Amino acid sequence: MRREAAVAAIVLGAVILAVAAFTTPWRVLAAGPPDPARDFTAAQIARAQAFDAVTTLPSYLSLGLTIIIIGVLVATPIGAKAVGRLRGPWWLRVILGVVVITAITELIRWPLAMWFETLLREFGLSTQDWGSWTVDQLKSTGVETVIACLMLLVLVALARKLRRWWIPAAVGAFALTVVASFLYPVVFEPLFNEFTPMQQGSLRQNLLAMAARDGVPVEDVLVADASRRTTALNAYVSGFGATRRIVVYDTLLKAPQPEVELVVAHELGHAKDNDVLSGTLLSGLNAALAAVLLFLVFDRLRRRVGVTSIADPRAVGAVMGLMSLGSLLIGPAENVVSRHVEARADVHALDLTRDPATFINMQKRLAVTNISDLSPDAVEYVLYASHPTSPQRIAMARAWAKLNGIPVP
Repeated sequence: MRREAAVAAIVLGAVILAVAAFTTPWRVLAAGPPDPARDFTAAQIARAQAFDAVTTLPSYLSLGLTIIIIGVLVATPIGAKAVGRLRGPWWLRVILGVVVITAITELIRWPLAMWFETLLREFGLSTQDWGSWTVDQLKSTGVETVIACLMLLVLVALARKLRRWWIPAAVGAFALTVVASFLYPVVFEPLFNEFTPMQQGSLRQNLLAMAARDGVPVEDVLVADASRRTTALNAYVSGFGATRRIVVYDTLLKAPQPEVELVVAHELGHAKDNDVLSGTLLSGLNAALAAVLLFLVFDRLRRRVGVTSIADPRAVGAVMGLMSLGSLLIGPAENVVSRHVEARADVHALDLTRDPATFINMQKRLAVTNISDLSPDAVEYVLYASHPTSPQRIAMARAWAKLNGIPVP
């Protein structure tokens, strides 16, 4: 069985690499070196550096704490002992085990989260009070806990019934990822924001006309009440098929209309190139591979963590630790793909609007308002950067203007 699983893992890994290779725009548009000093004042650069300086420590402490928690769960019997104190049928112990381990983990991480929220408030990025912030944290933890319970229940049930449980587990992991991507915009997003159709007017008309001109079917353009928790500017596309919609933060509506249209043009690029669908496919394949690797790895860990097999409800802690480890390891690779996809959406926005000057103004506004890191160090860029930096995006806009015979802003 291990040989079969190993072959399946190799095949899935090859498929993932092939899908990533063919769906990722590795060469978007060559641009000159980014130069923050050309577009940002000394005060703006200093503010971005100050924000990066004060948030670096809690960010790395959070990362270190995550690694320690993973180590405890996958290399010691502490998780199994904690779950072993629970009583009831196996399915109840799985649910309670996930809840208990999640609760302990969140309690340990809570002070760091409060510290980071305090820094956001000091720099004017957060508009929440502690009550609404706590509610948001609990909602997020609740959603993650429900999903983890569902996954672990199915996994343990399969392991109790089938020797080759990794086969249906891989199929189920892929299916769950696809279903969750389809349902997320209509089930989970409303838990955190209220969405209203953008009011009638020239902006809505222009956005819908731009989508029609671009040949992108869009269910709706919605406005999220983001201002109740942040001053940051953003927009995004979520869902696909019948649930695809473009969402604009209400904070973004304060920007000049041409800049809002450019942000939405960027999001139309994601829809045009089916980035959500491609991302869902890759995530589903990664989830399937994770199920197979779990089968291959867990047998070597079971004695260390103090359980007989993955069918033992006490194993939920080790499985949760391995899932967290997988997410941590895959993160940098996902960021590489994401940066190229975002660059392609930028080029799409420029092709659609043919307005590099407004594009640059929009990037400057986003960077200053969101206090973006204008020159991240290599480690932070690899670990956290899912988008090109603002100076990189501006440099690309100037390269696009030069290539298309438009005066360079």
